[in-house]
This record gives sequence, C-alpha cells and structure tokens, in this order.
Amino acid sequence: MLTFPNAKINLGLFVTEKRPDGYHNLETVFYPIPLQDALEINPSKKNEVPYTLHLRGTAIEGNPDDNLVIKALKLIKKDYPQIPSVDIHLYKHIPCGAGLGGGSSDAAFMIKMLNERFNLNIPTEKMEEYAATLGADCAFFIQDQPVLATGIGNIFEPIDLSLKDFYLILVKPNDFVSTKEAYVHVNPKKPQISLKDIIKMPVQEWKNYMKNDFEESVFLNYPNILAIKDRMYDLGATYAAMSGSGSSVYGLFRQKVEFVDEKFGGCFVRQRELLI
Repeated sequence: MLTFPNAKINLGLFVTEKRPDGYHNLETVFYPIPLQDALEINPSKKNEVPYTLHLRGTAIEGNPDDNLVIKALKLIKKDYPQIPSVDIHLYKHIPCGAGLGGGSSDAAFMIKMLNERFNLNIPTEKMEEYAATLGADCAFFIQDQPVLATGIGNIFEPIDLSLKDFYLILVKPNDFVSTKEAYVHVNPKKPQISLKDIIKMPVQEWKNYMKNDFEESVFLNYPNILAIKDRMYDLGATYAAMSGSGSSVYGLFRQKVEFVDEKFGGCFVRQRELLI
C-alpha cells in the first residue's frame, strides 16, 4: 500500500503566552501543501522481526528506528498486536528542520495506512488521539484540512479557507534554526487582532496584520532567511512568510514566477499550484 504524506505551512504564528509546564500557547493556521514524501507498507516475509525500514531520498540524521514512522507503528501495534511484520519504504522529499511538518505527516499517514491496510476500524477521532502523542501538529495530518490551531498547536478548529487561486513558491535554505532557540528569543503576547479574523481579510491585506513571531529574532541571526522573504516580495508575492520556526520561507503568488537561488547558496526551491 502506497501513500504520499504532504507538508504544511503556517499562515501566521502568534506565540501568545508561556505555560506553567514550560511549553507555549500559540495561534496559527496549518495549511496543507502539495509537497510530498512517499510511504509504502507491505506485509513482510521476515516474521522474526516486527518491521524493516528502508529509507531513500533526503538523508535523515539519527537512528532510523527513532523515525516517527516507526514510533507510529509501535504505538498502534501495542493496541492491535494482530498487525503482522511489515516492510516499510519511506522516500523523503520534504526537507527536514524546515517548519513544514514532514516527520509528523509521515507518522500520521502511517497510522491511517495501518488502519486501512489491516482493517483496524479505528475512528478518525481515535487516530487523532494516537497522532497527538507523537507531536503537537501530528494530529492535523489525519484529516489534513486547513485548521486554526491553538493550545501548543494541538487544538484544532476547522476554517473555511482556500488558496487554490495561488501559486506557492517554497524555499528551504541551508540554514538550520533550532526550535528551542527560536522560542528562547520570543516575547509571548496576545495579538491585537485574532488570526481567526485576519484570515477572513483579502490575502493582499495579510502582510499588514499576519505575523510570524519567530521571524524577528530568526531574521537577526539568519539574515539570509530575511533576504529570501524580501526576494519573494520583490518578485510580486501577495504574501510571504517563514513557516513555523523556520528555516523555510514561502510566498503566495497570483502567477508563476522564476525564483533563482544562486545567491542564497543552492536552496531547495519548489513551485506548486495550491489545490485546496
């Protein structure tokens, strides 16, 4: 069984307060985009091992057995031990450390695939509960529709938003931004206008109201990322921003344009027509 886990972008990101448990409450919109990994599972003939993982594409640092796909498998198999040994093939195309949710998407799609492939009949709400234990944004990819996310990014409210008239240019530079470092330099505050109200405005007005609170400190430390955002607007973007805590930057355009990346050090650059 083959599926294609997709990435997401953050439309706005307000860090609203620091919680007593050390985490932060935030307000953001998760929006799915057509940039995809490929994930395949099949029953294995090697019944002596619970799984075999084959990784291709963009290299992933760390122990392969710590991959979120494997964590998702172990989580579901704990309650559904009838799942047989499986061969897993994961082709990584979504850049890592980019604020695009690639790992979370892989895990959520793994849960959905196991449910369908082995007829587990797990309700959507229960799959979301499983996914939420693997990462704050992981449950979003179960239904994979635009949502307003609050709490620590784990409380979802469906929204009526479509950007299907736009082209997306997505740029991931070589710069790596630590999420922990990004939070250290943010001063939590309530936004003057709720993101729920901002997204109802025409997209051309978003740049006056829709902010990513991580940008200020990240741009100071990584001017190359700021330069990419500025280049988006130079090319005529209706709206441009960093996704999550970075380091990817996206621009929404009314028409196709060419982004030349030589000056930014050989970035990952993709242009996609938005479908939702």
